[in-house]
Amino acid sequence: MSISDHHVTGQYVTDESEERVYEAGATVVEEVAVRMDRAIPIDDRAGTLNWVNNASVLWERRRLLIRTGIVSLVLALVFAFTMPKQYQSSARIMPPGNSTGSAALLAALAGRPGLGTLGALAGGLLGGGGNAALFIDLLRSGTIAGHLIDRFNLQHIYHKRYRVDTAKYLAHHTVIVDDKKSGVITLTVTDTDPVRARDIAQGYLDELNQLVNHTNTSSAHQERLFIEKRLQGVQADLEKAQQRLGDFSSTHSAIDIKEQGRAMVDAASRLQAQLILEQSGLDSLRQVYGDDNVRVRSARARIADLQAEVTKMSGSSKPLAADDNDAPESAPGSSHDELYPPLRQLPRLAVPYADLYREVRVQETVYELLTQQYELARIQEAKDVPVVSVIDAPGVAEKKSFPPRLLLALSLTIAAVVVTSALLLIQHHWLLVDQRDPRRLLVKRIGGDVEQRVIRWIPRKRGVG
Repeated sequence: MSISDHHVTGQYVTDESEERVYEAGATVVEEVAVRMDRAIPIDDRAGTLNWVNNASVLWERRRLLIRTGIVSLVLALVFAFTMPKQYQSSARIMPPGNSTGSAALLAALAGRPGLGTLGALAGGLLGGGGNAALFIDLLRSGTIAGHLIDRFNLQHIYHKRYRVDTAKYLAHHTVIVDDKKSGVITLTVTDTDPVRARDIAQGYLDELNQLVNHTNTSSAHQERLFIEKRLQGVQADLEKAQQRLGDFSSTHSAIDIKEQGRAMVDAASRLQAQLILEQSGLDSLRQVYGDDNVRVRSARARIADLQAEVTKMSGSSKPLAADDNDAPESAPGSSHDELYPPLRQLPRLAVPYADLYREVRVQETVYELLTQQYELARIQEAKDVPVVSVIDAPGVAEKKSFPPRLLLALSLTIAAVVVTSALLLIQHHWLLVDQRDPRRLLVKRIGGDVEQRVIRWIPRKRGVG
């Protein structure tokens, strides 16, 4: 072998050795890679590759994302600062505890057809529940909402066509919660006007009290209504009885039959005694002066007057007329012209007068008793009426409650960037899908059908226009 051949052979040997070294190194690297590949789970490798791939896609489209963020931030700021401010007014109330009147109120609510679902709730509360749930349902009732809509003209303020939509809008801006432990109810009204928010919250409390008082049907309330009606009837009967007694007394001059009878007997006795005395004096004068003497004639005249007075006071024993109004008032000798009834008519006048007087006294006694019971019933009713106690009255808000402008703008900007990023990733992964993939074919088919329908619909719409 020549030198040149040996040189060539040595070079060949050297190259072959280097190739073996490279192969050995590659083998070692592959083994290390295989071992490392085995050491890392498949899910972690896939997740790492997906995260890196998604990050790379978003980094390539970073300019679009930055522009989207800037535009979204500007639009969000404009939207946040153009939103109207909202104010809240809160009130805390404490419903009355369970009592007899409250139980009757629940029973009445359970049977009222006009209160809708309130009856079912009230019927459930009759089994032993608290009043907080009942009063919350009363605050949310359509009765109170309707009164508030009419009171504050909310249908015009909220720009609603129908009252139902106005009631829903009002309910959406009213939050009513209760504390399960204490039973205190918190009412919060939100409105763009702080004064109107305060007025509506106070309106809720006023309407709640009116509704509770209107539906209160406790035993004291029922008793008070019965006594009130009975008192009105007794008062009318008493006035009629007094009118009849007055007419009878005025017609027959019968003020007090018992006292009048005693006085008239005494007066008749004195007249009779005076008459006897005058007759005795007349006899004496006739024996001394004769019948034509002036003194005798004067004595006779006095005796005649005394006899007329005795006759007038005694009167006649004929029965009284059935209708005293038929007798003419100007007739002489009638009862209308006499200052006192005749003595013989007193027994006849005593019976009707006693009946009329007894009727007046009975009506007066009943009226007094009913008046006392009516006052007691009113006091008891006031005790039984469940009055809502206001712990914190609603006030005018000094600070807006919504919206937080900067936070809202940042949230909308972040949401826009996140949605844009998601759309970019969806687009990237969709482009990687094979053209023969069934999902891609299905989407193309659906898109083609929709496109054909739109193409058919547009000319038809133009023809109709």
